[in-house]
Amino acid sequence: MSLRLPAALLALGLLAGCATAPRQPAATLPAAMPAAAAVPATVAANDNLNAVAWSQTAIEHDLIYLQTFRDAQAQLLTALHDRHWDALGKGDRTTPLAGLKPAVILDVDETVLDNSPFAARGVRGGSEYNEAEWAAWCREERARALPGAVEFTRFAAKHGIAVIYISNRAKDLDQATLANLRKAGLPVSGPQAFLGLGTVVDGCEQAGSEKGCRRQLVARHYRVLMQFGDQIGDFVDVLANTADGRRKAVADYLPWVGTRWFVLPNPTYGSWEPALFNNDWSLSPGQRRQQKLDALRAE
Repeated sequence: MSLRLPAALLALGLLAGCATAPRQPAATLPAAMPAAAAVPATVAANDNLNAVAWSQTAIEHDLIYLQTFRDAQAQLLTALHDRHWDALGKGDRTTPLAGLKPAVILDVDETVLDNSPFAARGVRGGSEYNEAEWAAWCREERARALPGAVEFTRFAAKHGIAVIYISNRAKDLDQATLANLRKAGLPVSGPQAFLGLGTVVDGCEQAGSEKGCRRQLVARHYRVLMQFGDQIGDFVDVLANTADGRRKAVADYLPWVGTRWFVLPNPTYGSWEPALFNNDWSLSPGQRRQQKLDALRAE
């Protein structure tokens, strides 16, 4: 209050002065004030602006990550000592648990590595995602670790729990990704700890970018204590990428959320988006945007 009082008194004095000051003769006023020059829009508005800005600047974003990894760490040793504990869905658990070594599975992008600078470039440039620019960003090896990820993964490794990363980055990005993980301080035991898109799994037919075959590969050697990701497909294969299909994919596993499955927020991209326009990327940006608007609930 004491900082505002002088300003208030000054304002009163100015008002009083204005009340007694003579008015300027009308003849000296311009006939019309010139209109303010319009600022040209050099870049079209990008619907991803708020999502990327939140991811980069909101403290709430960082707190969610810290909370998630800390909650997981607090439960990890309990899971380790429970020989019946397993975080793989029934379709992925193809090998009996007895005698298997413990592991945790983590997605990479927006789970342990922060790619928001790449998204920010797209917002600033008004461009949509394309593979060439994404690959170039990955090869920069500059993505930082997300809050809590390093502490959790190091804690797991310290207690003899294998840390395995399953990512849909293209196969030719394997070495850049491994280097980036190490630079960010995340434990990487070797190339076998990273299963990228294109990993061949004997006896399992890869379905698009689904991770089921790679989870089954992990299941042959490990009892999986926990899974982490920002997409449903990081935990279980999604048979129909529609709003209803996505709900059905996780319906049987809701009790696992927060104990065996740890889901992280990603408002910038993901399979949730094409589910809103029937997965039809041939639609124009305007058509896709309209279908997303139509999906909003106003009551």
